[in-house]
Amino acid sequence: MIKAHQISYKHKDFHILDGIDVALEYGEFLAIVGPNGAGKSSLLSILANEIRSGQKIVFKNKTMTEWDVKELSRHKAKFSQHNSNDIPLDVKDVIMMGRYPYFDAQPGKEDLEAMNNMMYDTDIFHLKDREYNTLSGGEKQRVHLSRVMAQLQNEIAHKLVFLDEPLNNLDIKHQYKALEIIKNFTQKANSAVVVLHDLNLAAQFADKILLMKSGKVSAYGTPQEVFTAENISHAYNFPCTICGHPITNNPMIIFG
Repeated sequence: MIKAHQISYKHKDFHILDGIDVALEYGEFLAIVGPNGAGKSSLLSILANEIRSGQKIVFKNKTMTEWDVKELSRHKAKFSQHNSNDIPLDVKDVIMMGRYPYFDAQPGKEDLEAMNNMMYDTDIFHLKDREYNTLSGGEKQRVHLSRVMAQLQNEIAHKLVFLDEPLNNLDIKHQYKALEIIKNFTQKANSAVVVLHDLNLAAQFADKILLMKSGKVSAYGTPQEVFTAENISHAYNFPCTICGHPITNNPMIIFG
């Protein structure tokens, strides 16, 4: 699906990423986790081709630079950590922006269906005629999740979505709904790379974990392989205990 070898990146004289390898297969949910300043968002932006690092990022056997921009937007999409708080549009019009790669003047039936389906999935259909600027932070977050996921509603096989902290400002219910949307997407042979802060949610939903510290990979593998007391305490410089989740038996991290 996507491969990158020895990604390194620096801004001025500060090394942000150092020698990171990434290999994501079809149908995988990869969670990137780590403390503040570990380089998570920078790595995501480089993989998504938003930051040009000079390294070769291969997506579906072609480098990102070999893709036609409009065609690429039908295969991959990115949810950014920072979105504008001032968009003078109704909710439905913001979400329809995700369908721009599919029409020139007026949206078609498939575009309207994709928009409506995602509004239902993210529990914001009742907000469709509200002005975006009047929404709460969590509601705005769900609008952008709808927009990004609506962009990839098509018949193309093996699509890829990047999400940078998609759970910000969401309550517990909508954190789970957002992760279920992403998980359902990957269960259709698509893939997702998601920056998360909540390690327990990452353990519950992700297939693979990339744990970062100081711009490097601290550990990589399944949640069971990565989420050990030694790995987490080293990365976060804070003690923790690992036990089995009482329902799923996935690792459950307790700090302190």
